[in-house]
Amino acid sequence: MRFQKKSALLAVAAATIPTLAACGSGGGDSDQTTVALLLPETKTARYEAKDRPAFTEKFQELCGDCELLYYNADQDPSKQQQQVEAAITQGASVLVLDPVDGKSAAALANRANQAGIKVISYDRMISNAPIDYFVSTDNEKVGEMQAQALLDELSPNPQPARIVMINGSPQDSNAGDFKAGAHNVFDANGIEIVAEYDTPDWSPDKAQTQMEQAITKVGKDGFDAVYAANDGTAGGAIAALKAAGIDPATKPVSGQDAELAGIQRIVAGEQHMTVYKKITPQAEAAAELAAALAQGQEPPSGLVNASVDNGAGSIPTIYTPMVAVTDDAVATEIIGDAWWSAADICTDFYVEACQTAGIG
Repeated sequence: MRFQKKSALLAVAAATIPTLAACGSGGGDSDQTTVALLLPETKTARYEAKDRPAFTEKFQELCGDCELLYYNADQDPSKQQQQVEAAITQGASVLVLDPVDGKSAAALANRANQAGIKVISYDRMISNAPIDYFVSTDNEKVGEMQAQALLDELSPNPQPARIVMINGSPQDSNAGDFKAGAHNVFDANGIEIVAEYDTPDWSPDKAQTQMEQAITKVGKDGFDAVYAANDGTAGGAIAALKAAGIDPATKPVSGQDAELAGIQRIVAGEQHMTVYKKITPQAEAAAELAAALAQGQEPPSGLVNASVDNGAGSIPTIYTPMVAVTDDAVATEIIGDAWWSAADICTDFYVEACQTAGIG
């Protein structure tokens, strides 16, 4: 980062706050505007690798005299509650909050509202609470894209497809939207769901166990494809397929987030697709919004492009771009967009696959 790291925080919050990026004087300075970015977990690689640096760089570009606090809750709602309290104590005027649990985070939004703090719900919606803005992708559309990609791949088969569904974390409001979107497509096409699971904490290990259970339940020939809600759960499902002696290339598996491991599996023919949610524009849009609110300004014209009802009212929303990526789109959408480079993807194990795909 271009700005100096602050070495310490309030002692009471030290155990819950990994890092703090700052410029100017320390937290609590009444002459300094402070914004807090609170991300939910580290099991999904995108948050630390992509969201955080993209947000930080854009925010510091737009609000150079502001202080930026950073927290990660490690999938722990109690820890996130402590972090919100710490951010309030540090004088934050805006919270950019990606909730561990969208429902229980209503209490956090209410707490911020009582303190006169603006709340931007980032990536995941905070339900049934007064928030100021929502920045994300159209999450139901994500599920529809995943499901449609599987059906398109299976379309030469005259028999109705049989799908194992490995959904996301039941704590994550987005996971419910992904699942609903996928069911929209599957139900409209008469698809049989032979086994379905929700995956606590988005854990790849738990997804692997669930896929093993599905194989035991329906047999190796009892399903045609796997709906996996993100690349982490896809990795777990594919590990289970391999352990059962099933070639993943014969059972299309969906994904999401365009994680490096997911892209490598796509190039190798093990994972059928991922949804590349353009996280850099999403993080930058949130940073633009946070910088404007922190400085008492209106959002830039055209930035807000939708509205979503979160149960407490209609929330001004920024939806950002996304695209379905299969093997034929890795070069254009992933490498061409500088999301991952050919050097990132084509490590030793994937060199031959990259050569076959014309990458590298």
